Amino acid sequence: MTDTVAPDQSGSHEVGHQHQDVSGGWLRPAVFGAMDGLVTNIALVAGVGGGGASAGLIVLTGTAGLVAGAFSMAMGEYASVETQNDSVRAEVDVEREELRRHPQAERAELVTMYVEMGLSRATAQRVADEVHADPALAVKVHIGQELGVDPDEQPSPWWAAGSSFLCFAIGALIPLIPFLLGFDSLLAGLATGGVGLVIAGALAARFTTRPWWLGGLRQLWFGTVAAVATYLVGWLIGIGIS
Repeated sequence: MTDTVAPDQSGSHEVGHQHQDVSGGWLRPAVFGAMDGLVTNIALVAGVGGGGASAGLIVLTGTAGLVAGAFSMAMGEYASVETQNDSVRAEVDVEREELRRHPQAERAELVTMYVEMGLSRATAQRVADEVHADPALAVKVHIGQELGVDPDEQPSPWWAAGSSFLCFAIGALIPLIPFLLGFDSLLAGLATGGVGLVIAGALAARFTTRPWWLGGLRQLWFGTVAAVATYLVGWLIGIGIS
């Protein structure tokens, strides 16, 4: 007789997958920083090089762009995330006060939201009763349902600023590598930057459903447009100066 194993009725199981961080804590500023650093310095190299600048001037311009851009990105990300977190905290205070002043109306609102999600009214009422039995949980659930955020899981502005700073600096450094190694070819710098764009786009595509090659080509296209535009501007200004 073959033994059979009854299915686990407890509902517990070992989780076999993990989700990526899509809350904006570090992924968005890191990707944005790397892409911005690459495109910014590729464009700077193309523009200054198109104007006839020497390799030394290209390195000076690119390094200044790297430092200025990295600090600008970091400060902007910090301010953006901290402002967002402050807004969430303000909304939590508003919701807490509404629950204190109008508990029955807030409970009815939660029941309605659960019914609209597909629960039966009886089940929705039981869930709402249990949620409202704990004031802290009630605030958290209402904020989650109404704003789509978890007030206890807000992104860190320091992580956002740090990842943005580091990734911008790395991205901005890539098109300068040939010049730092002693080459004076503008084409070499732009080609190195193009490879960096493809790699960065392919890596970013890992966090999406987009094919890696499509993500890489998309970023290469963005960088090419910026480089062509700034090269033409630099070339025209170079002609005017000469």
